[in-house]
Amino acid sequence: MRSFVSLARPHQYLKNGFVLVGPLFAHQWDPVTLSQALLVFLAFCCMASGVYVLNDILDVEADRAHPVKCRRPLPSGTISVAAAKRFLLGLVVGSVALAVLVSGWVALFVAAYFVINIFYSWYFKHVVILDVFLISSGFMLRILAGTVGLGIEPSAWLLLCGLMVTLFLGFSKRRAELLMLESNAQTNGGLTRRVLDDYSPAMLEQFIAVTAACTILAYGMYTVSPSTIAMHGSDGLIYTLPFVVYGIFRYLYLLHHRSRGNDAAKDLVTDRHLLATVVGWVGSALWVLS
Repeated sequence: MRSFVSLARPHQYLKNGFVLVGPLFAHQWDPVTLSQALLVFLAFCCMASGVYVLNDILDVEADRAHPVKCRRPLPSGTISVAAAKRFLLGLVVGSVALAVLVSGWVALFVAAYFVINIFYSWYFKHVVILDVFLISSGFMLRILAGTVGLGIEPSAWLLLCGLMVTLFLGFSKRRAELLMLESNAQTNGGLTRRVLDDYSPAMLEQFIAVTAACTILAYGMYTVSPSTIAMHGSDGLIYTLPFVVYGIFRYLYLLHHRSRGNDAAKDLVTDRHLLATVVGWVGSALWVLS
């Protein structure tokens, strides 16, 4: 059982918190909406785990030659490929079933997430820049499932902010992988992503700077947007902006000085500053919106 849990990567479920952005900022906290949002969250948890299982199945041979990934359940032989395929089927079916309970839109977004990841794993993870945009699209589908899927009209500024912050995290991940290569004497291309050959540190630093700035600007514009103020009857959301700015700066510090950035979910739960920033942001947002 522990091996199957490891295969599912439950610590990555934090990323599915993007489905809760819609109800939070739409001020829809009634029991029905929150229960549906929980089902959407669980549906994406199952599908995200299914995607991780699919990736491990496709990469099992390459992972056996990797000094770290060889310890994962599939390459180590703890779980057979046949058992992993059955697990994958169960996760996908369970995800779609949970999504259908909410709405057809949620089922569509969950299915689109799986299809996009199939194409990503098959080919597009090797295409420079497009690989990060496809990763970002998975987060955007979560946001749409938590808004359109629940009958909530998404804010254009909030969608733009979601796009920018996920691109920022994606390019930061690629930069972290390059930094790991730079500090590792063993630079065998077979042990790394092929797409890293098309990235350069200078280019990634520019991408990170642009997306970080756009994230701060988009969120700031959202908080002072007339429609946002009219919806909540308050202009107090601007006071949550410092948490966003500090969180981005802290993440950049971890990327360059603590060899982090390769796993955003793990960084969030292991860095006290980042965790406190997220808690502070959520708490201050709830205080302003309540």
